[in-house]
Amino acid sequence: MQGNGTEVTAAGIARLAGVGRAAVSNWRRRHADFPQPVGGSETSPSFALADIEEWLRRQGKLAEVPLRERVWQQIAGHPEGPVTALVHAGCALVLVHDRPTIWKEASAGSDARLAELLPTALEQVLTPRSGALRTSVVPIPAAAEFLPFAPLLRGAAQLAAEMGAPQAYDFLLGRHLDANPRQYTLTPRDLAALMADLAGPARTVLDPACGTGALLHAVAPAPAQELHGQDSDPHLAAVTALRLALHTKAVVRAAAGDSLRSDAFGTVRADAVLCHPPFNERNWGHDELAYDPRWEYGFPARTESELAWVQHALARLKDGGTAVLLMPPAAASRRSGRRIRADLLRRGALRAVIALPAGAAPPHNIPLHLWVLRRPASATAQPELLLADTGALTLEGRGGPDWQAVRSTVLDAWRAFARSGSAPLVPGVSRSVPVIELLDDDVDLAPARHLPPPVAAGGAQELSALRARLDQTLRLTADLAPSAADTADRGRWPLTTVGELARAGALVMRTGGNGPHARVLTDHDVIVGTAPSGTLPEAGEEPVLVEEGDVVVPVLGGGAVARVIDRATAGAALGRNLTLLRPDPAALDPWFLAGFLRGTANNRQASSYASTATRLDVRRLQLPRLPLDRQRRYGARFMALASFEDTLRLAGRLGDQLVRGLYDGLTDGTVAPD
Repeated sequence: MQGNGTEVTAAGIARLAGVGRAAVSNWRRRHADFPQPVGGSETSPSFALADIEEWLRRQGKLAEVPLRERVWQQIAGHPEGPVTALVHAGCALVLVHDRPTIWKEASAGSDARLAELLPTALEQVLTPRSGALRTSVVPIPAAAEFLPFAPLLRGAAQLAAEMGAPQAYDFLLGRHLDANPRQYTLTPRDLAALMADLAGPARTVLDPACGTGALLHAVAPAPAQELHGQDSDPHLAAVTALRLALHTKAVVRAAAGDSLRSDAFGTVRADAVLCHPPFNERNWGHDELAYDPRWEYGFPARTESELAWVQHALARLKDGGTAVLLMPPAAASRRSGRRIRADLLRRGALRAVIALPAGAAPPHNIPLHLWVLRRPASATAQPELLLADTGALTLEGRGGPDWQAVRSTVLDAWRAFARSGSAPLVPGVSRSVPVIELLDDDVDLAPARHLPPPVAAGGAQELSALRARLDQTLRLTADLAPSAADTADRGRWPLTTVGELARAGALVMRTGGNGPHARVLTDHDVIVGTAPSGTLPEAGEEPVLVEEGDVVVPVLGGGAVARVIDRATAGAALGRNLTLLRPDPAALDPWFLAGFLRGTANNRQASSYASTATRLDVRRLQLPRLPLDRQRRYGARFMALASFEDTLRLAGRLGDQLVRGLYDGLTDGTVAPD
């Protein structure tokens, strides 16, 4: 594939060749024929991708690079920008997916012929899906505009042949979002699925702030379905349109523009509206929209942009339709919004407020809320509001949401409430509250303020059992405490590095990345010694699954940590910022390997430092060359140290639970002071 002007940084070259960035710097110094920079800056130069590929191929360093990495580098370094390149690649993938025969015919000749035939071919495939998608969001370029993208489009088509067109687009989009985390506010997949389930089956669905289309993508398919998405960023609206066209059979109607100021779907009456609106916006149109008919429940204050989105969603629902919005917790209690909240309650439009655990979505340090609304089909007000708090449903040791528990808790409470208009009391978790109790001066709808507390840690009996378990763990800690070791003569050890062992075939190195999987081992799990707790995006890649006896090392943060995978963790996917080392059992003992990798001096000499982070070059980590029987002696000692460390962690967690339970029990009266 030719780059056609595409540029790549040193980090991109390292990914292409499967090496560290230090190796690229060495190549530039040692090889006079290494391509010269064509852009970037003195500290961060960029190189022509075509020249780099040719040089790597001559050096024999490009043969094993996956096709997806090459296509991604063309996206990331394209002269027109990665987002424009993503849109053009998406157009080609839709054509490959829907009309493979037409693509095969168009791509059979030269790049010029491909560019000449593409506009007509794309019009044939995009227009039936939605005229609006074709004309307003994904305009079809002329042949001359397509020509610079021809090599990229061919690469995208090859990638589609390898992994499928929808998966290829998910991979490229996922890599772009990962590379630019601060530019986008994303809705996590588990949260999007929960919001779609709360809305229920729907034929017509609208997301007025669609971003990359995560919420619309989560909607369950339905016959003759229509999906409407609008976003103020034209590129994101185009990405949403193409993503949905690849993944669904629904009619896709997407538009660019601010939904509050310039609503593209003013005549739509949807079965469901799903929305993750921008938070805390002052410039949402307060001055020019004062007399807008959407403000049925009151004109929102300048500081209440979220209540403007709530009323916009209600205005686009048909009678009886459901809206689910992600909201900041302040929207449930700010005094400036109390009159609108009161009218939403009186008229039966607001049906549920659900508090999520911290970490459910950006900003991750705040426990966000879900508001479930229904457009009243009659003037009869609903007498109760469902309040639920899932803030305690977090994963042990990590603090992120336990999505399985959150999902079952929320849906069980909502479905019971939706059937009967009332829900049973679950202390500390959920209850339905008479609306009249909420219509005070504050109209504070924060769930925690209206839910009775749960019994502290299960009551005095469970606290006694917890104390007994802590006693047992502390005794075990004393038994496992290591004794002093004899002094060893380290000077006689010949040393090798992980990189040398990998080249010799004594171990295999893999890095974590993308690919959906039910259990993902994260760098945080490795550091704190907990079970797999993460998720990975649907990015079209096969996940790297860990096996018993693998050694996993975090590469960020500067800590001396290595974990040997046990039977319980085996089968989980390897998360990001982790390197997996799979030793040959005939050459290396895994516990010996992990133990020496944890040496503080070893980590220090293999680490590099940026202004805000420390990164570990695993290939530079050292360990001694010892016969296998002596490795196993060291390995047994390292295994005993790991058991001691795990027991100390367990004792700490049990102690924290006991202290918290006693504080709660003493303060709520379930535990007597004597």
